[in-house]
Amino acid sequence: MILAAVLCLCAPAFGQELRALARLLPEASGVEDTRDGVAVTLAITQAVPYRVVTLDAPKRVAIDFREVAFEATAKDILRSEKVTDLRTGRIAPGWSRLVLDLAAPMKVDLAGMVTDPAEGDAVIQVTLSEATVEEFAAAVALSSDDLVALAASETPPASDKPRPVIVLDPGHGGVDPGAERDGIKEADLMLIFARELREILVRSGRYDVVLTREEDVFVSLPARVSIARAVEGDLFLSLHADALAEGRATGTTIYTLSDRASDKASAALAERQDRQDILAGVDLRAQDDEIATVLMDLARARTHPRSDAVADFLVEGLRDSLGKLHKRPRLTAGFSVLKAPDIPSVLIELGFMSSKADLDNLMNPDWRVKAAQGVLKAVDAWHLDELARREAGQ
Repeated sequence: MILAAVLCLCAPAFGQELRALARLLPEASGVEDTRDGVAVTLAITQAVPYRVVTLDAPKRVAIDFREVAFEATAKDILRSEKVTDLRTGRIAPGWSRLVLDLAAPMKVDLAGMVTDPAEGDAVIQVTLSEATVEEFAAAVALSSDDLVALAASETPPASDKPRPVIVLDPGHGGVDPGAERDGIKEADLMLIFARELREILVRSGRYDVVLTREEDVFVSLPARVSIARAVEGDLFLSLHADALAEGRATGTTIYTLSDRASDKASAALAERQDRQDILAGVDLRAQDDEIATVLMDLARARTHPRSDAVADFLVEGLRDSLGKLHKRPRLTAGFSVLKAPDIPSVLIELGFMSSKADLDNLMNPDWRVKAAQGVLKAVDAWHLDELARREAGQ
């Protein structure tokens, strides 16, 4: 028997590997013996498409999930003598598998998922019962281990348009740690926040999300822009928490692209980011020459008002969720990472690591959740604005 949830092909192929992963919650999960078989309870942080298949040689039941990370050892949830072993692994792009090795033939009696409508958490329950050799063979015959065939049967999204793709760009990484204070690196903090923000955006069910980097690796500024364009990003948010020598800057600031910086501090931040790429061997001048054409300028002339609108929404959303922001929360500067001509692009300085108060906030998970919720509010407002612009033919 095959039991498969409805599947939704909404993300670009390149972005499938970079979307937020559901995580197994071992404390609320278990594989336990019952009088007639085995009860499998899998608590995960968000609802995902899944399927159950019965396989032979050796006898086993496999549960396949779209994008689930088994961060804890799956064997921690095994409390059964009828299931001899649990194994997890990745079997196809975007698919992970939990395998239950069976001590004797069993069949799937029930498979279902219950989702919390408020939080988005989900519980998958699978009930197995003892089976004859013939019953087990029939279940294997009805099962398919071909994910290509499964994907071909996926139901298209209800809307005729895919969800917007939000590209999150955690600043710095690798040889470029960004700002540092007390052993804490800006690159690490921004990757943490990007992952948390991705989780909130994806769990809203309204967006697909791609990160320009998933690890502590160096990605050049032009490459970050190229990634956003390769996945046909609809919105580009670059995430930073810089430092200024004078140490007086504090609070969240939203930047948009401009040839002329709002002030000397903004100019210094933009220059510092470009300098990091040059030190890593990337020649930004060639990139600037390449895109300095009339067509690019025309594209930017159309995109800039949309970037400005995003920035305004971010100020409103973050102010609602965080309260006080920087004394001048809307600034401009010539950040190279904002130079995608056809994608609304904004740089968010969540805070300044040169400020102890800001650094304390950045290290506080509760504060980061509030910040992420503020960004979600802003992205929702941006999406509605984009739809209105589209209807107006802008």
